[in-house]
Amino acid sequence: MTKIYFIGAGPGDPELITIKGRRILDKADVVIYAGSLVNPELLKGIKAEVQDSSKMTLDEIIRIMKDSITKGGTVARLHTGDTSFYSAISEQIEKLRKLKIDYEVIPGVSSAMAGAAALGQELTIPEISQTVIFTRIEGRTPVPEAEKLAELAKHNATMVIFLSVGMIEKVRDELLKGYPGNTPVAVIERVSWHDERIIRGALKDIAEMVKNAGIVKTALIYIGESLKAPDGQLKKESKLYNKDFKHGYRS
Repeated sequence: MTKIYFIGAGPGDPELITIKGRRILDKADVVIYAGSLVNPELLKGIKAEVQDSSKMTLDEIIRIMKDSITKGGTVARLHTGDTSFYSAISEQIEKLRKLKIDYEVIPGVSSAMAGAAALGQELTIPEISQTVIFTRIEGRTPVPEAEKLAELAKHNATMVIFLSVGMIEKVRDELLKGYPGNTPVAVIERVSWHDERIIRGALKDIAEMVKNAGIVKTALIYIGESLKAPDGQLKKESKLYNKDFKHGYRS
């Protein structure tokens, strides 16, 4: 049956698309992909008509979807990372529902998870942080008052900040309202791509480091005491594999 498939393409590495996403991509009649944000390697060898959505409006994207479905085709709408956040699928889905067009969402590997993998660590550490906040700073897109960066920083949880590196000085100033200046920060540019870069430093110094590196977009910002884990500074272990910890599978 013809359908629109929203597919999380992964963070950049073409091997980080799911098997299901890859299978549908290979069978699709039309692929609408998110321009420079999706690795073009994913499009090699597919039989579909390919459309770049980077210069399209929402109505233009929906028109292509509708025309393809009317002709009995299957559409793969290829988004970056995980479609669950900052992917702009909600507004597309709302239009499709009004048109009574069937759709399915296929999740992908989030850039946030790929970034943690690049850092070689978990984002939660026992007794240090058991909460991870995914957020962005207010720019042209406003955020609710209670979700301002300075308010979230008061929790001192591990935080992953999207779409904000271009305002790194403002990010630093807002985070300093909650985190100490020596809190570790990592900025990862183009995570999992061949030209990935990682900048590590303290919160108080990170804006200058990022500017000196020339990073202005397509980067994630990680902050929190949990980032000390790879250096062996925290020395905290979960109970799960502790020899004195009993549970249903180990007495």
